[in-house]
Amino acid sequence: MKTHNSFHTDSYRIALGGIIAALCVVCMFLTGVFPMFYLILPMLASALIYVMVIETGIGWGWMTYLSVGLLSFFITPNKDATLVFMLFFGYYPLLRARTNRTHWKVLTWILRLLIFNAAVLAFVGISIYLLGMEELLESMGDYGKYGGLILWGMANVMFLCYDFSMGNFPMLYRQYLKPRISPTPKAP
Repeated sequence: MKTHNSFHTDSYRIALGGIIAALCVVCMFLTGVFPMFYLILPMLASALIYVMVIETGIGWGWMTYLSVGLLSFFITPNKDATLVFMLFFGYYPLLRARTNRTHWKVLTWILRLLIFNAAVLAFVGISIYLLGMEELLESMGDYGKYGGLILWGMANVMFLCYDFSMGNFPMLYRQYLKPRISPTPKAP
């Protein structure tokens, strides 16, 4: 007997992965058109990858993340946005889905904060030393001697808001977005 749940088939997973990867690449490409959204659009791509995790599982989410990251590296004109996506926003939904299964909530929060702060430090290091963006260091001088710490603190507050919204995203997706995207057929 054939079930109506088409999400169990590999063809559904491949098609959904292609559609989500294409939407993520469009978001990443738009960072070149709208450079002021170089953090918002990778966050949106992150939510799309979370849809992939919800619908198909973490393994398919990893494949989508890797394909979007590779394509973004070659297609996206804004390399900062690509770097932000690759270093944090791309894999965070996968990490969050994995860490939600633990019972130690405080340890989970500490781990998430450590991973975020490591990604911030990696982003700054790669931007300055590998991509040669010394003006990033020079612009810190405009904020005084505590400018870097203030920006780092603001980044951590932003992360907490992002994590809270990603925690509520599966419920929002299942209750409001999924019924509008693929409504269930009514029984005769």
